[in-house]
Amino acid sequence: MSIAQTEDLKAFERRLMEVISQVEPTSRQAKYILIVSLLFVLYTFWMFLTDPLIYKVSLLQSFKNHPLLSLSLCIFLILYLKGFHHRMYAPQSIAAGCRNVLNDFNMSCDDAGKLILRPCTHYKG
Repeated sequence: MSIAQTEDLKAFERRLMEVISQVEPTSRQAKYILIVSLLFVLYTFWMFLTDPLIYKVSLLQSFKNHPLLSLSLCIFLILYLKGFHHRMYAPQSIAAGCRNVLNDFNMSCDDAGKLILRPCTHYKG
C-alpha cells in the first residue's frame, strides 16, 4: 500500500468518525425525548384507567375528562409519524451502510467509524 493510499484511508476514517460523532448527540437527545414522552403517555394512561368515572361515561367523554392523555398520545403519535424513533439508531445505520460498502474492499468499520483492514483472502498464483 502506497503512502498516498494510506493517507486517503486515514482521511476517510477521520471523516467517517467525525460524521458519526456529530450524529450521536442528536441520537441521545432523541432517546431522551422518546423516553420522556413514553413515560408521560404511560402515566396519563394509568390515571385514565384508574378513574372511577371511566365506566359511567362514553369513551369520547373519557378523553375529554383526561386532556393530558389526549395531548400525550397526540405528541407521541406525531413523534412516531415524523420518524423520530429512527434518529436513535442513526449512528448504527451509518456504520452499517459503510460496512456494506467497505466489504467490497476487504475492509470494515466499528460503530465509532474506526476502519478495520482485513487480510487479503484471494489467491495470487
